Amino acid sequence: MKKLTMLFSVLCLTLALTVPASALEYNIDGPGDPEYGKSTSIEPVVTADRGELPNVDVSKNAALIPPTFGSPTAYTLNTGNPLTPNLAPGYMLGEGAVINGNTGVTVAPPDFNTIPSGIVSGSGSNTGGTATPTPSTGFTEVTSDLYYSGGYLATLKIPSLNVNVKVYEGTGSSVLAKGAGHFEDTSIWDGNCCIAGHNRGANCYFGDIHNLNVGDTITLTTRLGTRTYAVTSVNKISETDNSLLAPTAENCVTLFTCVRNQSAYRWAVRAVEV
Repeated sequence: MKKLTMLFSVLCLTLALTVPASALEYNIDGPGDPEYGKSTSIEPVVTADRGELPNVDVSKNAALIPPTFGSPTAYTLNTGNPLTPNLAPGYMLGEGAVINGNTGVTVAPPDFNTIPSGIVSGSGSNTGGTATPTPSTGFTEVTSDLYYSGGYLATLKIPSLNVNVKVYEGTGSSVLAKGAGHFEDTSIWDGNCCIAGHNRGANCYFGDIHNLNVGDTITLTTRLGTRTYAVTSVNKISETDNSLLAPTAENCVTLFTCVRNQSAYRWAVRAVEV
């Protein structure tokens, strides 16, 4: 009897300590008038020109050459130089520009050698034949009395590019290590004065000449005086194209440098006296 009494006591105590379990109810109200994204498969494309396709060149000829790694502009968007500025939208040359010699009279060149690869690589020098000017062309031969005491022939300035460089005779690597180089057998004053320079490295005086615009000024000072020229053309030419080395009737200066990462081409800038 005592055992039964104790058993019932334990059961009663257990029932008294038992916590009743019941499910809680949650009421969640959805947002009013929800805005869901539309399916992109039927969503119309809205452009600035109200859906009309603009007549704009969107090909890869507008690509930019990236800035030098580690330079201040290396991580800045939309920086760098156009790979082909004569073709890139927004970089077109203005009215009156001569693109790749399509306008104007072509003059057959004398026996010049090619534009030297040493403009960038430092190899080779210009040792072509002597130009024979005709009565219709100007030509000033380099003579000993035209040299300055520092061994250079001229000073070239391009204000828009902040370039101020001495010009020495020749286009070999040792010359271009000092500054710009005058093409031997081309005129130093009257007619067509041709000058080469590096486009990279410590002496990259001509690294941005392909970004010059028609009308930008170039100043050349020699023992014979100072002349100001205005840019008339910026051309990307073949390494073997010698036509811009030919003598001219008008006084002009022609600048040459290599095209970055394209060894078969050169940039050529022609500026005429104003």
